[in-house]
Amino acid sequence: MSQGLSRRHFFFGSLLAGAVPAAGFGSVPSLKALGYKPFYEKLNVASIGCGGQGGVDLIEAAKTENIVALCDVDDNRASANFKRFDKAPKYKDFRVMLEKEGKNIDAVTIGIPDHMHATVALACMQHGKHVYLEKPLTRTPWEARLLMEAAAKYKVATQMGNQGFSHEATRVAAEILWSGAIGDVREAHVSTTPGTHPTGRQQQPEAEAVPSYIDFDLWLGGAAPRQYSSEYTPYNWRGFYDFGTGQIGNWATHTAGPIHIALQLGAPTSVECIAVRGKSSITFPDGCVVKLDFPARGSMPPVSVYYHDSARTTDPDAFHVPGMENETILPPVNNLGDKGRPARGARQQQFQGPPAGGNAPRPARQAGVRQGAGGPGVKVFGEPAGPSQPGVLTGNGSVFVGSKGIMATSSRGEGVWLLPESRWKDYNLPPEILTRSPGHMLDWVRACKGGDSSCSDFAITAPYAEWLALAAIAMRVPGQKLMWDAKSIRITNNEEANRFVKPVFRKGWDLKL
Repeated sequence: MSQGLSRRHFFFGSLLAGAVPAAGFGSVPSLKALGYKPFYEKLNVASIGCGGQGGVDLIEAAKTENIVALCDVDDNRASANFKRFDKAPKYKDFRVMLEKEGKNIDAVTIGIPDHMHATVALACMQHGKHVYLEKPLTRTPWEARLLMEAAAKYKVATQMGNQGFSHEATRVAAEILWSGAIGDVREAHVSTTPGTHPTGRQQQPEAEAVPSYIDFDLWLGGAAPRQYSSEYTPYNWRGFYDFGTGQIGNWATHTAGPIHIALQLGAPTSVECIAVRGKSSITFPDGCVVKLDFPARGSMPPVSVYYHDSARTTDPDAFHVPGMENETILPPVNNLGDKGRPARGARQQQFQGPPAGGNAPRPARQAGVRQGAGGPGVKVFGEPAGPSQPGVLTGNGSVFVGSKGIMATSSRGEGVWLLPESRWKDYNLPPEILTRSPGHMLDWVRACKGGDSSCSDFAITAPYAEWLALAAIAMRVPGQKLMWDAKSIRITNNEEANRFVKPVFRKGWDLKL
């Protein structure tokens, strides 16, 4: 493990979060000196990005802590929460907010486009603020490594907003695998549904006048200047290579979580896009399959992880789970009640939108109908995934192919079972090893007050974000096996691909520890 993080800390510190100083959180003087508060005092939290998922994080933090400042470059996107927290000072530029309000801020939630994650999070940590940063952590491997090193240098509590790490089924999946129930795993598969953002584009969007409610130059931040388009904001930026990470950041960060934890994955040795539909140099493709090879980890053998982006049953490369032709592959969410394990920790139901009073709730999904995740008025691109097919991996989930059996997880890690269904029916869960989460936001709040590291502390999730970002790079050079040197943060055999490991920042936006 990098940065001196021990194997024991990874599994028996961070994921077993909950160690409490004898006299309570924040009771140790040295912790107070580092900016940690006693458990009985509320954190003063600022929010950068107050609409969409950033707004959800803001409201979640407000359930237990004080909200003292808000920042968003888009007044329209943030309007509901600007009204909700009408007494908090409002800013467009996060740098101005940190300078003017810094003394009043303990911690910051960040929910903004991927290309600005590292820039904003680093600035907050350099000001000594604890950071809750939405997934996928960063757009590139270099930025992920930078944030991990920054969190260690500035000694702040961190959490990536991949809520599935806090779900009960994610922990149960790891415990099942570690119990030996499915044997050695040398192959695993991760899938995501098609997104609602642009994919496979061959031309840049047409220029439009910048709306009065958005500061587009601040929205661009360190990205290269360009003309405004409503196809970038407020949501569809995630489909463009320059700004987002496609379905990797949107869903694979969730669906690959159980695989990352249970298989104790570190850095891959190679990554290759082995199939692609709708390749583009501007946006992510319409769909693809990426293979990542990981070396042995302790007693675990080498494993190949296949990522199926925008998987559909009609795709020629769809994964047919061996021997499970008549089985439903992905389990229902929160399906552990029959095993005596009610859902605990993170959100109990699949996310359908922010609570009333934030942004407008998302309507319930209808089968076969795609809806824009960015809320009302957001353009929806692409085709629906279509119905699932027995025996075929589609939808949001993962499959572990073991020497003694097969296990599948669904959504953010909200469901888990063994296949075939008949085996799961009679299966008794192994004993609990991992401490259960109080909730993803509360896990971070606890860390901010001197508790143990959160389950998605950057020391844990930065290596995870690195290999996910490598999968995104592979999509840009399909058919080429890229060799990864994690120590030097470099693709060693392809200079074209290596250009995408670190962003090119426009003048004045370079990142330094």
